Amino acid sequence: MLTILFDGIAYGMLLFVLACGLSITLGLMNFVNLAHGAFAMAGGYITVIMMNRYGISFYWCLPAAFFVTALIGVLLERTLYRRLYKSSHLDQVLFSIGLVFMSIAAVDYFMGGQQQLISLPPELRGRFDFFGVGIGRYRLFIIVLCAALTVALQLALTRTRFGSQLRAAVDDGRVARGLGINVSVVFALTFALGSGLAGLGGALGTEILGLDPNFPLKFLIYFMIVVTVGGTSSITGPFVAALLLGIADVAGKYYVPQAGAFIIYGVMIMVLILRPHGLFAREGGR
Repeated sequence: MLTILFDGIAYGMLLFVLACGLSITLGLMNFVNLAHGAFAMAGGYITVIMMNRYGISFYWCLPAAFFVTALIGVLLERTLYRRLYKSSHLDQVLFSIGLVFMSIAAVDYFMGGQQQLISLPPELRGRFDFFGVGIGRYRLFIIVLCAALTVALQLALTRTRFGSQLRAAVDDGRVARGLGINVSVVFALTFALGSGLAGLGGALGTEILGLDPNFPLKFLIYFMIVVTVGGTSSITGPFVAALLLGIADVAGKYYVPQAGAFIIYGVMIMVLILRPHGLFAREGGR
């Protein structure tokens, strides 16, 4: 039971890192970016190429996946996304879904449609027993790393000058510009942060989730569930939602495998019946 709980927490932490970038762009920037999974896929393929073709250490691949994907996010934000900030959500959805199918086709053409595999460092393989609980080394690594990222992200968005500028830019861009805030730069950096976190999540998830060209579509619904259940007014909501859904998914697949993904959808429905705006969302908020 405790082993299942541990694996569920690790899976939830991974889901949070993958989905929190979408929470940032949707909740803080009010932009519906359904191509978020494509950035996660990019981080995964960056890791695969660096490790399998060039023999670079897995530990160096993680920051590379973050920064390269963040750079891709900035380039797309400057050239494409910024033109749609004031468009309707339908336009944003159609545009970002189009990017998803373009990315799938491009990856399938250049990398092939087969599942990609990586070999973790020896110290991250296998399990060890801790007071009778089987703990996977790689899952423990994910929990520690993702917990540190969560704390850093929460502090950055709530306790720093940049976080204050971002909230001001979203609430009223014209007033923010009048106060000397460069709204364009703030949005670009925020989009880069969200894209980079998705890329990092994709790199971390390659071993657990698998990686192929259909990754953005396969896990898009999971990202949306985390953001919907948690709400978009803070980072806390998606974090708790990701843990809840990760534990429910792992436990459900272990105890009632015939139910498949029904468990995670059932949890989503129950939460939204009780909290239609999400676990920690403010009613009437953005």
